Amino acid sequence: MSEINLKPLLTLTNDLGYKVGEDRFRLLAAIAEHGSISQAAKAVGLSYKAAWDAINAMNNLFPSPVVTGKSGGKHGGGAQVTAIGQQALVTHQKLSQSLARVMEQLEKELTESASETLSPLLWSFAMRTSARNTYHGVIDEIVPGAVNTEICLKISDSARLAIIVTNESARALGLYQGREAFALIKASSPILVGGQIATSARNQLPGVVSNIALGAVNAEVTLDLGDGKSLVAIVTNESVKQMALTVGSKLFAVIKASQIILGTE
Repeated sequence: MSEINLKPLLTLTNDLGYKVGEDRFRLLAAIAEHGSISQAAKAVGLSYKAAWDAINAMNNLFPSPVVTGKSGGKHGGGAQVTAIGQQALVTHQKLSQSLARVMEQLEKELTESASETLSPLLWSFAMRTSARNTYHGVIDEIVPGAVNTEICLKISDSARLAIIVTNESARALGLYQGREAFALIKASSPILVGGQIATSARNQLPGVVSNIALGAVNAEVTLDLGDGKSLVAIVTNESVKQMALTVGSKLFAVIKASQIILGTE
């Protein structure tokens, strides 16, 4: 029997259910070391944009930001790991050291007595999604209907999402007031407008443009929602031009309640 090599994926989950995986811990540690997004991204092998996407995701998933700073292009932009970010790094380091000792002993025991039926039990699963926006929150309210159920998910002190799911989905997910859940929003779903409008869409999230990344046809617009939360929306380059969007522009992200995917652990 050949030697078994185990490579665990350590994910930190706090008492509110927020998660950060190994790749983002490496980025977080690099930011703490370099004090720069561009230098940290280079150190861990990420593009500058990918690093900012990861930072926004981490800040969305923690109760308060783990990284503060501002973008300044590929050669600028200072950044600082906050107290909660430093606490997460220390916790991760201690857990990793303890886990390494456990895994060393486990590898030895499995190598000596491994069987084919054991391997499926050793798989490490990690959910990945194409949705650019993922928010952790707590269910504030549940309003059942004849066919669908409306969920109000609190994702920060100032932001709530109205989400429509079928009654069957609500039962299958075991939803109840006070339960933690995740909301997934594809970047193509939000409509950006310059002010509040009369619309059937239940969600109108106010924010300030923090970044605009132009592509060949479309642009990614990042909206700072406050409380450390952000939202990415895809719009055409022509829309960016017509709306005269710049960093600092105040907008509303309009999202239909039926376009948000709700998940639980």
